[in-house]
Amino acid sequence: MIAATLTGQGTAVSTSALVVIDMLNPYEHEDADALIESVQEVVDPLQGLLEKARRRDDVRVLYVNDNYGDFSADRKDLIDRALKGRRPDLIEPIVPEPGCGFMSKVRHSAFYGTALEYLLSREKVEQVVLTGQVTEQCILYSALDAYVRHFRLRVVEDAVAHIDADLGDAALRMMESNMRAELVTADRCF
Repeated sequence: MIAATLTGQGTAVSTSALVVIDMLNPYEHEDADALIESVQEVVDPLQGLLEKARRRDDVRVLYVNDNYGDFSADRKDLIDRALKGRRPDLIEPIVPEPGCGFMSKVRHSAFYGTALEYLLSREKVEQVVLTGQVTEQCILYSALDAYVRHFRLRVVEDAVAHIDADLGDAALRMMESNMRAELVTADRCF
C-alpha cells in the first residue's frame, strides 16, 4: 500500500527512475535570478524527456521537491505555490501528471528523510536518472546518495540547472569522475 501511495501506480517493476528534483520553485529567493537564467535553458529538454519517459513501461517518473520549510504543504500546495510564483512559464511545461510519484524533501539530497530509497528498492530500480536543480547542490548530493546506495547513475546535463556555471560544471565533472555517473543529454537518455 505504501508503494501505491508513493507512485500512484502500484508496485510495477521499473528498471530506471527519472527523478525530477526541485523544479517546482516559486523563484522568490536570493539566488533566483541566477537560477532562472539557467532554468530557462533546461525546461524544454526536460519537458521532452518527461514526455518520452512517460511513454515507457521501464521508467518510473518521480518528483522530489523541497517543501521550503512548510511541513503542512502537500503536492498540490507545492505545485500551486510554484505556479503563483515569479515564473509560472518555467513550471507549466513540467508539472507532474496526476498519479505521478511525488515526495517532498527538507534538505539537499532527494534521499535524505524521504522514502525514495525504499521506493526504488521495492520497484527494483537499477538506474537513477537525475534532472532538475541545482546542479552544484541538490543534484550533486542526490547523485552521491544514489552512488553510495549502488544505483547506476545518469545525470542529464541539459536538464539540470545551476546557480553558478563554474560550480555546476565542476559538479558534473565530480559526478562523472567520483560517482561514475554517465553524463547524457535529454535526447539520448532513454
